[in-house]
Amino acid sequence: MEWQQYLKSDPLPWLLEPESPGTRYLALRDLAGLPPNSAEVRKARRTAHKKGPIAVILSRMEKDGFWERPGSGYNPKYRSTVWAVILLAQLGALVIEDKRIVVACEYLMKHALTSGGQFTTTSAPSGTADCLQGNLCWALLELGCDPADLQKAFEWMARSVTGEGVAPITERHAAVRYYAGKCGPNFACGSNNKLPCAWGGVKVMLALGKLPQKNRTTIIKHAIRQGAEFLLDGNPAKANYPNGYSSRPSGNWWKFGYPVFYVTDLMQNVEALANIGLGKHPRLKEAIAIICSKQDDKGRWPLEYDYLGKTWVDFGPKNAPNKWVTLRALRTLKAVAADPKKKSSVL
Repeated sequence: MEWQQYLKSDPLPWLLEPESPGTRYLALRDLAGLPPNSAEVRKARRTAHKKGPIAVILSRMEKDGFWERPGSGYNPKYRSTVWAVILLAQLGALVIEDKRIVVACEYLMKHALTSGGQFTTTSAPSGTADCLQGNLCWALLELGCDPADLQKAFEWMARSVTGEGVAPITERHAAVRYYAGKCGPNFACGSNNKLPCAWGGVKVMLALGKLPQKNRTTIIKHAIRQGAEFLLDGNPAKANYPNGYSSRPSGNWWKFGYPVFYVTDLMQNVEALANIGLGKHPRLKEAIAIICSKQDDKGRWPLEYDYLGKTWVDFGPKNAPNKWVTLRALRTLKAVAADPKKKSSVL
């Protein structure tokens, strides 16, 4: 099945409008069927780095490679280094296009990545969390960093999912152990009342699915399998995952937004699973129907969750057709429709 069959109309001409260099670049790269190194894609990529959101964010970077304040870069939300790097990756920024991105990646890995492989809010291993680990591992790969430089981070992330070689939180003198935030295997999180967190699970699975096959060790393959089983347990369309301190799932699960930081949604869950070859799994059928139902008659998706005034750039009015959210939806549907044999499924 071609992914265009999910659409009520073709929004690609809208996404390719030259006055929107950021979405034009990503639409050419990801949706138009052009070779990634074609002259048209490379030209659009250069333009997107010189104009629009990428240029704005990079213009706010300090020369040493951080935003707002030095250090691990988690605070203040959502203008500090962590969020700038994640947003740049979602915008399609690449280290080969601007040396400032190289400086930023090196700064982040120096100040937020511990010797044990944990990305952390505090520069100490105890400041790690699944959502942060997954977001940054994915973002740094997406920006074009060498996977070998992130191998230890991926190994920790995988072990934290499966529990192999990781001591309980109570064993304070163990060389590798869980902490109050990242408190146990299978995406257990202190912020979710020590229960498995689907938000963190989605971020981890996005990152693991992004890692090239040649870099996937046995433990990483085990983590992908276990993570997929968790996200497919039950009905993702109903978000029947552990809710921690709440009696019901967050309504944000069904609100599609841009950018996507630690808050996640149904669409990103489907994207993570489709990227490992599970887009045609029967348990995703209802979730895919929900995604499709949100488009208008012109094949455009609205912005339902935003960070208006909270980060470096605003991405359009709420509840109006939005190019960035539409890009997310089309890439997800394209991944869903792809031949599983061409993906990286481990199940």
